[in-house]
Amino acid sequence: MGIIKSILDTDLYKLTTSYAYSKLFPRAYGEFEFVDRYNGDYPDGFDALLREELHEMSKLHLTKEEEEFLRENIPYLPPFYINYLKGLRFDPSEVEITMENHKLHIKASGLLYRITLWETPILATVSELYFRETGQKPDMAYMEQAAIEKAAKMKENNIVFSLFGMRRRFSFDVEDRVTELLKQYAGKSFFGTSNVYMAYKHHIHVAGTHPHEWVQFHGSVYGYKMANFMSMEDWINVFDGDLGTVLTDTYTSDVFFRNFSRKHAALFTSLRQDSGNPFVFVDKAIKRYEELRIDPKMKYIVFSDSLDVNKAIEIKNYCGDRIGATFGIGTNLTADVGNNIKGMNIVMKLFRCKMTASDKWQECVKLSDSEGKHTGSEKEIRLAMETLGLI
Repeated sequence: MGIIKSILDTDLYKLTTSYAYSKLFPRAYGEFEFVDRYNGDYPDGFDALLREELHEMSKLHLTKEEEEFLRENIPYLPPFYINYLKGLRFDPSEVEITMENHKLHIKASGLLYRITLWETPILATVSELYFRETGQKPDMAYMEQAAIEKAAKMKENNIVFSLFGMRRRFSFDVEDRVTELLKQYAGKSFFGTSNVYMAYKHHIHVAGTHPHEWVQFHGSVYGYKMANFMSMEDWINVFDGDLGTVLTDTYTSDVFFRNFSRKHAALFTSLRQDSGNPFVFVDKAIKRYEELRIDPKMKYIVFSDSLDVNKAIEIKNYCGDRIGATFGIGTNLTADVGNNIKGMNIVMKLFRCKMTASDKWQECVKLSDSEGKHTGSEKEIRLAMETLGLI
């Protein structure tokens, strides 16, 4: 068996976004590309090993027990979509993998409701393969002690958090053990995990938001000025009040708040902060809620940008009783394994899309509240920034 051991070994937002595409845009196509923000080198033969892992993924299928877990625990995925997952088989021909001067290039293309499902398994596989093939081994005693200490500290400080660490985990086994320890030592502070398989295995809550790609797709199709508005409208149409956390920084949070209407402020329970200064974001969010005559104390922010426990405590104290705060912590939990090992900083982003097979490809970009996190061609990034009044 390969690194990915189940169709459910993925983040929840992949399944929910796949379903949303299938419902509203069943003929739409997308193209994802791999980005290593550290621009690291990969060992010889890494591309061939990655292809082998994707071939192993093609053998996976949804088990009866996993199907029952989805039906019982994720009611906002309707029966027809779960039936689709029962028949799903990953097709490695959808993914192109090349190496040039030790730089890794990955491109996944196809129908969006299918192709979106490649993202997180590929990232987790690249991360685990990289550490394995470069001979980096975890200090398991350190990893376990660190996880226990972090769990206890978050419990002591009433930090409500979810584990968002699947994409850049050191390995499947590390994420598995960390999940087990958080459940054991964090108590009610540990809300759950975004990894559907880990939620299934450890009998915990599965948690997630929606991704940048959903807003990127709407920006490409409806225009950058309408992207946030239309993506929220469509998400509401698909999930009818479930999954009420909205991502704010696809085209910068300032642009998002201009699009954030009273209707959306009332219907979405929370905002996700994923780049930029979290303290500045808190003030902006509270100000916007008050402008819309919504009590910010009734809402909360999900913080998920490169967090550790101390930073989460600092943010929670800053929010105080003005607005709720929860946290999605990833790499700091699933890649903190000692031996001076540094977690990877890799992503797969939507770079192109089109509404039907016969249409021409349209570029997709992601802006950010942090420098260095923009993705897309320089020309399209500039166009988006000019359109949105950011230049």
